[in-house]
Amino acid sequence: MSRVYLCGMFTRRKPNKTGSISIQVIDKSRGRYHVVKSFGTGRTESELSLLERRANQYVREQEGLTLSLFEEDEDVLVHDFVSGISNTQLQVIGPELIFGRLYDRIGYGALNNEIFRHLVITRLFSPGSKLRTIDYLQRYQGVSYEISQIYRFLDNLCYHKGKKKKDKANDIKTDVERISFAYTQRVLQGKIEVVFYDMTTLYFEASEEDDLRKTGFSKDGKHQCPQIFLGLLVASGGNPIGYEIFEGDIFEGNTFIPLIDRMSERFSLDKPIVIADAGLLSKKNIEALEAEEYEYILGARPKNEADAIKEKILALGLKDGEIAIIDKPEGQRLIISQADNRARKDRHNRERGLARLQKRVESGRLTKASINNRGYNKYLTMDGEITIHVDIDKFESDAAWDGIKGYVTNTKLSGKEVIDNYKNLWLIERAFRMNKSDLRVRPIYHRIRNRIEAHICICFTAYTIMLELERLLQANQSSISLKRAQEITYNMYQLTYQLPNSKEIKNQILNMDEQQQELYMLVKNAKI
Repeated sequence: MSRVYLCGMFTRRKPNKTGSISIQVIDKSRGRYHVVKSFGTGRTESELSLLERRANQYVREQEGLTLSLFEEDEDVLVHDFVSGISNTQLQVIGPELIFGRLYDRIGYGALNNEIFRHLVITRLFSPGSKLRTIDYLQRYQGVSYEISQIYRFLDNLCYHKGKKKKDKANDIKTDVERISFAYTQRVLQGKIEVVFYDMTTLYFEASEEDDLRKTGFSKDGKHQCPQIFLGLLVASGGNPIGYEIFEGDIFEGNTFIPLIDRMSERFSLDKPIVIADAGLLSKKNIEALEAEEYEYILGARPKNEADAIKEKILALGLKDGEIAIIDKPEGQRLIISQADNRARKDRHNRERGLARLQKRVESGRLTKASINNRGYNKYLTMDGEITIHVDIDKFESDAAWDGIKGYVTNTKLSGKEVIDNYKNLWLIERAFRMNKSDLRVRPIYHRIRNRIEAHICICFTAYTIMLELERLLQANQSSISLKRAQEITYNMYQLTYQLPNSKEIKNQILNMDEQQQELYMLVKNAKI
């Protein structure tokens, strides 16, 4: 850029010993050179051009002249400005614009905890280890944390009986559940008439066990890995109420009542109908529910009923879509339904299981230990002491049960209403799927109980935000899917810049494409 001379003042470039170049305004009106003002140093041509432009503007202002008298070529100005932009000035703003707004709208902003906010939003945008989270925050958000700082925070995020009473005041988990429940009440307009419970296993990439992480039956198929159980309670639509974690070797049926009791006590639930799958079907659970005057719908196992009940079921001869009700001696009702599509699936699974069994029998690898009622091993019989074969007659007799499904209830709902309510249990299964796939809640790399609980709390909060985003997309009949909505936040940027004649740092969200603009406006104008 050329110098501007006015009444003895001009700009100059002064080389420094360090290799940088200083941009100065010089006055020679009194016969000798005098530095009026220095505008900083630069090394690249774009940096120097920007500094010179500021210096030249200063010279003009000292003489009371307007820029138009010395207007530079617009293309040059634009080029100089754009070429001066560095990567550090560009920030990924999409996660904060979308997930951050939802975080606040649901009510989590009241926690007033920046670390928790960053961990939740990063879990939605770039799920991974805590080290990866730190790297993302530093690279894309300009936020710096030490890993030790994150771990100290996780250690104190949740309160439990093993911690000191003074830590109870900082129990973010309790506040998260309270805010989540209030959000669910707003979405459902205060009507929580049914609740759904289910649980899943979460495994650890570690070999050692402790008082929480135990090896046990794994729904993930990771039987060799220590695990925990996660129990989740949701309302209609999958809207969250609360959760609990349990030791990895606990019996699934023993997880149900403690969470129901805790949530009922905390939130004064007005005896909603409790819905859960057959894994929670036990005499102890039913007695506990009835003692507390809960109505319930539980998945049944028709083939495990008493012989008299099984005879009644098979004698029904139900056709596709038909429903029957059998009164049980205990006072409950057994709802039985038949579906042809389910029958086809049941037969396919039996035939596939039979094929695997026959292959194992032919290989000679089966022993007496294999003779049990687990899965399709029930079709095995033993002749004498050494010969094992498949009982085809038993296999064929099971065909009578293909397509039959049962439900146990103490409600006064019709058979169809019972089944329709139970079908919504898929929402909680979907909640686990979203946490495991989209939020990558597993595998868990932490080994300390406090950090495990904190990790689950972060994922629970992120799940609630995902659910609200999906609700908004559906309510506005948007063509954008939930997965696509997450993806398009990756490329929503903000530019941080400073104009040549200003000391003020400004932020400008860059223009969005059509989908990004739609998502942004949808979240911006949303109401709960």
